[in-house]
Amino acid sequence: MKKLDPAITDYYDQEVVKMIAEKYGYSPMDALRQFVFSKTHELLEDEETGMTSFGAGAVFDIWEAEKVTGDPRNSVYIREE
Repeated sequence: MKKLDPAITDYYDQEVVKMIAEKYGYSPMDALRQFVFSKTHELLEDEETGMTSFGAGAVFDIWEAEKVTGDPRNSVYIREE
C-alpha cells in the first residue's frame, strides 16, 4: 500500500472531523478518533484507492455509510450498481 501524502490526509482529517463533530455532537478529539480509526480513513490513506477524487463531504458520507452499515463500500460513492 502506497500511503497518501500526509498534507492531503491532514486536509481531509480537519474537514471530515469538523463535520462529524458538528453532526454528532462529539468533541473534536472524539470525532478525530472516530474518523482516524475507521475503515474509511484506511481507504483514504491508501493512494491507490483514489479516494482523493472525492471532496470532504463525500468522504464524510462514506464514513457515515460505514457507521450505519459497518462497511464504507456500502456508500453510494463506492458501491457498484
